[in-house]
Order: sequence, then C-alpha cells, then structure tokens
Amino acid sequence: MPNKTVVTFGEIMLRLAPPGFERFLQSPSFVATWGGGEANVAVSVAGFGWPASFCTVIPSNPIADAMVGELRRFNVDTSKIVRGKGRMGIYFVEPGANQRASKVVYDREYSSIALAKPGDIDWNAVFEGAGWYHTTGITPAISESAAALALESVRVAKEKGITVSCDLNYRKNLWKWGKAAHEVMGELVKYVDVVIANEEDCQAALGIQADVDVHSGKLDEDVYRALAAKVLDAHPNVKTIAITLRESHSASHNGWSACLYDGQEFIRSRHYEITHIVDRVGGGDSFAGGLIYGLNALGTKREALEFAVAASCLKHSLPGDFSRFPLDEVKTLLKGDGSGRVQR
Repeated sequence: MPNKTVVTFGEIMLRLAPPGFERFLQSPSFVATWGGGEANVAVSVAGFGWPASFCTVIPSNPIADAMVGELRRFNVDTSKIVRGKGRMGIYFVEPGANQRASKVVYDREYSSIALAKPGDIDWNAVFEGAGWYHTTGITPAISESAAALALESVRVAKEKGITVSCDLNYRKNLWKWGKAAHEVMGELVKYVDVVIANEEDCQAALGIQADVDVHSGKLDEDVYRALAAKVLDAHPNVKTIAITLRESHSASHNGWSACLYDGQEFIRSRHYEITHIVDRVGGGDSFAGGLIYGLNALGTKREALEFAVAASCLKHSLPGDFSRFPLDEVKTLLKGDGSGRVQR
C-alpha cells in the first residue's frame, strides 16, 4: 500500500438532477447526489486503491453529515474536513441529449467555502503524510476569501515539498467577485507542478492566447504543442501540462483524447469516440484523478496519460459526478476491449 496520500481541496455540493434525461421539474422531483471537482478527483483516486483525503469547509447539519458519510463509503479520508458557518452549496444539472445541451444552475453564494478565509484551515495538519496536493480554478472563482484560502494552500504545500497539481477549470458564471480569472490564477499557478486544462482554460484562466479554435474539435499537434509550450514558458515552475480535447458532435456523442507536454516530450493519447453519453459532468475530474494516479503508480507519463483518458472515457457511461471504476476495468479498456459485451 502506498504511504503518500493525495489531498484535494475545494467545494462539494448537493447535486440535484431530474430523473433520466428529463428537463428541470418535468417531473416534480430531483435525484439528489453529491458533486464537486476536487471531491470527484478524491473519489477517483481512492477507487484506484491509492489513499486520498478531501479537505473542505462545510456547515454542521445533517445534510453535511450525509455528504461526509457518502465520501467515507468511497474510502476517501474525511478527517481533514472543517466545519464552519454558512451553508451547503447546491447545483442543479439538466443532462443534455442529442442536440439539446446540458444545463447547470449554481446556488452556492454564502456557502461555507465561499465564506472561508485564510487561517480557517490548519494546512500543516491537512498535509501531514501527503505526497500530492490537488486543487482547481473553481474554488478561487467562488469568492475573494476563497481565492485567498486557495492561494494559502498551494504556498504551504510548496513549502513542504509536496507535488501540486491544478485543474484550471474555468467557470465564467462564477467569476463575479471583482477580479478576472487570469489575475488570480496566474499567481496561484506559480506554485503548481502539474497543470491540467482544456484549450479554453489556458486562454481564459491564464490569459495565454494561441491559434486554437476551442469549438473546432480537431487536435492539430503543432498548435497544441505550441499552446503547451507557451504555458510552460510563462510559468517555468510548471513541469508538466496535460490538455484534454473534447470534440462535441452533440450532447450524446463526443470525441475524447488528450495530450501531455513536459518541456521535452509531447505525447498524444488514443482517441475515443464516446456515443450515447449518459453524463459528461465529472469526466474531466475522472481524467485528473486518473492522471494523478498514473503519475504516482505507473511507469511512464505515456502510461499515465493513456490511463487517465481511458478512465475518463468510462465515466461518461455513469450518471452523477463520481467515477466508480476500479483499476481492472480501466485496464480492460486500455487493452482494447471497449465492446461492452456482457461479462459472465
């Protein structure tokens, strides 16, 4: 059993979705689960058998207690979770189908994490026994104090020699508190070793422009190599960047692949055609979880990238934010068995 824990930090929310592929309140009910980028990554990593711990700030009430119990069911360490004032954030998601796009509505103002500030979390205790720390660009978008808390976290992690990864995860509907994403994320990324992003994240969250059409769905190797090189040139402390590429033919049919650049080698993954998508929310987090696991447990960066893309491909077959695939099922897809035949 590995002894260096992967720690993730961010907001987890109550996720409310209509049954199946219905529209909001087409039926007078919602399916209640949990979701949030950093928690999704912790669940993914723990599912592969690597120790994972999730840190956040939540209120003291039975709804928050239920969330903690759910994470424990996935073998995620919840001992670093802090209780504070505020409320549980909520988000509503209406899964898209065919030409109807998915919709997300956030209800997270005055949540506990939005009200949290530097000093509210004992990072020395959180990082005890940790070898990797992961956060995202979502938390800094929630509020000015949450952004300051996220910056505090990466500084402490870096001081302790912990590898830091950040999924840029640009969310235009969240950046409302006064600063542009690139003003905040440019500072945070100074403490990051591994950046995870899509092409739009690089431009919107870091202000790095490249000749990439984010809607084209075509991976021009030279263009993506140039984009990755620009990120590493602008942030010389970043050792590796992984860029995901989603080709959105429709809400139900996406092409999925990724590339990775470490300043020397540019690696492209296998390409998957994902048809009949059940739920794409959490797909990028499953990629991040797979990449973190792969970079820790597998032999090469190519193996890590291929593992991450395969894990994320499988996530598209599940409703909800969390990935629920163990190592052997990801490895089966990596071996080329994507037939979906009944296993018996």
